[in-house]
Amino acid sequence: MTIQRMDHVGIVVDDLPAAIGFFAELGLELLSEWSAEDGAVDRIVGLEDVRADAAMMQTPDGRGRIELVRFNSPPSPGRSDDAPSNAPGIRHLSFEVGDLDAALSGVRAHGGELVGEVESYGGSYRLCYARGPAGVIVELAERIG
Repeated sequence: MTIQRMDHVGIVVDDLPAAIGFFAELGLELLSEWSAEDGAVDRIVGLEDVRADAAMMQTPDGRGRIELVRFNSPPSPGRSDDAPSNAPGIRHLSFEVGDLDAALSGVRAHGGELVGEVESYGGSYRLCYARGPAGVIVELAERIG
């Protein structure tokens, strides 16, 4: 058995509309929104009494998707929105953008914050990390060479 393709990355957020706005600003398209609350969901995710709202968003090329999930119950055990870039676990999502400065401006307008600095890397990209909804870091990369 081999993997057919990567389907999506799931991101748990506190404010679903704000997260949708943040990723829409980067150019992702909202595909669908739904609510989930039944025994099957409980069994799949290993929690009890799950009530969640979710949205699926897709990159403009149709090849990458993210699922944003807001759990209304059970309560979250808490989190750290300021985990550094070297903390174990999934740490960032990377998006190639046409205009890094415009993308960063839009991200900031939706509550995103620059993590480090904007830098040229290897003569081929301008790059930066920005922290968005639920502390998720997005790498923005503009091809320059």
